[in-house]
Amino acid sequence: MERFEIHNRDGARIVGILDLPSQAQGLVFVAHGLGSSKNSPRIALIAETFLEKGFAVVRFDTTNTFGESDGDYQDATVTNYLHDLEDVIAWAKTQPWYHEPFALAGSSLGAFTTLLFSEAHPKLVRALAPVAPVVSGDLRVQAAERRDPGSIAKWREAGIRVEQNSKRPGGIERLKWNHIEDSTQYDTRTEADQLTMPVLLIVGDADDITPQDHVRLLYDALPEGNKRLEVVPSMGHGFSEEFFPQVKATLSEWIDSWL
Repeated sequence: MERFEIHNRDGARIVGILDLPSQAQGLVFVAHGLGSSKNSPRIALIAETFLEKGFAVVRFDTTNTFGESDGDYQDATVTNYLHDLEDVIAWAKTQPWYHEPFALAGSSLGAFTTLLFSEAHPKLVRALAPVAPVVSGDLRVQAAERRDPGSIAKWREAGIRVEQNSKRPGGIERLKWNHIEDSTQYDTRTEADQLTMPVLLIVGDADDITPQDHVRLLYDALPEGNKRLEVVPSMGHGFSEEFFPQVKATLSEWIDSWL
């Protein structure tokens, strides 16, 4: 395991981890979700599964999250997460271990960015594994309104969302309204026909942030042939360790199917 530091297009520092097997037979970039980090148990699980299959694994903290990279969580946007993914990949191209086409995997908002990158650069992507993916900004708003009717209007009016979270510094999370405005410009269904590589979508049937009916809309928009949808019973969005064996087994079997 090697720690690396680079600077993104705006000069902000990005901190990541590179895992290199003795003989790499592929490369994967793993992207975390909103406010998460490269060290979250879910991201570590995905990274571990690919590493066991002989992949070099790159995972990193985006800017504007709670990891080691620069920035402030309140300024996080889909665009900033996507640009950081692009900039990490651009840096990787200068490294001796770089290999393309490469795989992409991620969770939630990170999964959203891997989908968007793959649609823009399908020839670079060997396989794609979004877990609990955001499908579009508009659908994300719909899901939020299902959970808490009126919450989006309150957020818009206040200009910032403030939530209690004992796991965060100071016990508070703040996120600006422009996060939602930025996200609504993106919809993975628009260019889904570009995703002809093997695609594995994983979602829990108890997920109310990226609900399975939204993920099924994306699945239906994907080309026939190389797609798979795995719905995990009772699993929520930020799935706990009790679901790790099933998620890992599904991911491992899927990698074997195209490796």
